[in-house]
Amino acid sequence: MNQSARRAITLARHGKPALSRKVRLSSAGYRAWWATYEEGGIRADVPPPQSLIELAARAGKLFSSTRRRARESAAAVVCGRAVEALDLFIEAPLPPPPVPDVFKVRPPAWGLIARTAWWLGYGEGDETRPQAEARAELAADRLLAESEAAGEVVLFAHGYFNHMIGKVLEQRGWRLVHNEGFKYWSARRFEPR
Repeated sequence: MNQSARRAITLARHGKPALSRKVRLSSAGYRAWWATYEEGGIRADVPPPQSLIELAARAGKLFSSTRRRARESAAAVVCGRAVEALDLFIEAPLPPPPVPDVFKVRPPAWGLIARTAWWLGYGEGDETRPQAEARAELAADRLLAESEAAGEVVLFAHGYFNHMIGKVLEQRGWRLVHNEGFKYWSARRFEPR
């Protein structure tokens, strides 16, 4: 790495998904909706912010999750530059717990219910919280190694898993220097202490 290059890791959330969240769903309906969400892309009419485009332009290395919404988000930001897409960066699972079909809520509420249940151990055979935490450690390892070599690194991935990676970076002595939260197209930038 060039000694004058600044090390930084930016965790960017993907753009707004094309799939509508304005529906009420049962647990089974949410399971089907989530499967469609996992395969879906982003809305072309909600462009990335200029600040994210500028961050990515400075990056020596670009990554994304292999999910379509993350890959499309990266492509919308990086102006044709190479982006390495890895399963390592996919979102932690959101299996909804089985509840009677008369209980119907919107996808954001199901997301909260499913994330809470997953946090407490519900999983339907999907990746468990301890397994996702171990994967977040590996993801942070990869980003830290790339930052050592490339200076600035940007990852286009998912809200909750980005949060998990951010916690690992902080445990490893990095500090959050820019925080746009977890909304679509948001960026959270970490630098070494």
